[in-house]
Amino acid sequence: MTTVEAETAAPVTEVTEAQVLAALSQVQDPDLHKDLVTLKMIKNVKICEGSVSFQVELTTPACPLKAKIEADCREAVGSIPGVTNLKIEMTSRVIARRPLGGKLIPNVKHVIAVASGKGGVGKSTVATNLAVALAQTGAKVGIMDADVYGPTIPMLLGVEDEQMEQTAVRLPDGNVVPRIAPVESHGVTCVSMGFLIEPGQPVVWRGPMLSKVVNQFLGEVAWGELDYLLVDLPPGTGDVTMSLSEAIPLTGAVIVMTPQDVASSIAVKSLRAFQKMNVPILGIIENMSYFIAPDTGKSYHIFGHGGGQEAAEELKVPFLGEIPLDIPTRKGGDEGQPVLISQPDSLQATVFREVAGRLAQQISIQARQFRPLPVM
Repeated sequence: MTTVEAETAAPVTEVTEAQVLAALSQVQDPDLHKDLVTLKMIKNVKICEGSVSFQVELTTPACPLKAKIEADCREAVGSIPGVTNLKIEMTSRVIARRPLGGKLIPNVKHVIAVASGKGGVGKSTVATNLAVALAQTGAKVGIMDADVYGPTIPMLLGVEDEQMEQTAVRLPDGNVVPRIAPVESHGVTCVSMGFLIEPGQPVVWRGPMLSKVVNQFLGEVAWGELDYLLVDLPPGTGDVTMSLSEAIPLTGAVIVMTPQDVASSIAVKSLRAFQKMNVPILGIIENMSYFIAPDTGKSYHIFGHGGGQEAAEELKVPFLGEIPLDIPTRKGGDEGQPVLISQPDSLQATVFREVAGRLAQQISIQARQFRPLPVM
């Protein structure tokens, strides 16, 4: 007589939410140096037998470390006994370190001044491409052309023939007020003196008028909800820069410079001026850093090399990257088609996306590190 022994099914290991959160508490945000659970970045944990799903809410859609964070989460949760299927959704919500935008622009989360110590360094081109790069990640982005004497943003965005029109906005108290409607291009909304003056007409204004236009561009424009508002400043540190820093709480400033020693020393002065105004420095960008010959692929440092990195190290501020000198970028600016639009797969477009990601990274760090500022 043969005895048949019944097979005993292996017990199913139940996965709990506590296990998932415990595993994710071992995953660090590389920038903020805290775990994702403590930072409240883990949302909507769902478990069905061995299937686990959750969301990771990043502090910016432009996060350059998104892939690493996702991989770390996958490894941590995937090692829990009983997990047979894992679904991770990477989302984002830009956070602000202060009451949003102050009283003038209450629905704008971050205002970033883009500055340079002198003209001719490509500041406006950099600001425009950074704005487009951030918008392409899904962020809500605006650009305010505060370079009153030489407004170029309309041309760079291809909207120099457009006009800003008036619209009506309902305030929280129910009152309806007139506002200026910004012009939209390539996913970026913008305002500029270039929309208000005839081509070739000079702007001859003293300080009080400059301060007035800064406040109008902030408080009388229907910006709506924005994650980032980039402000393209005139070269140097004059009335417009001081008026801006006095009008609203700036998230920080970005300094654009070229590699040579003279430009570096001038950029350092601009950077120190922002520090005296208690404006955080988000980083230095070195533009026209090198030129790659299209026929040979060889790099040439036409304006020298390393000035931006050296300035950043000297002043202990982030270095956001080197942007090469490139003919398609210049051509795209002339034609109103930023290189991220005209040649999205080019090296230049890739570099702009990387620099924009590092900028967003620094903004998130600032938002987490500092206590809220008072409403202005």
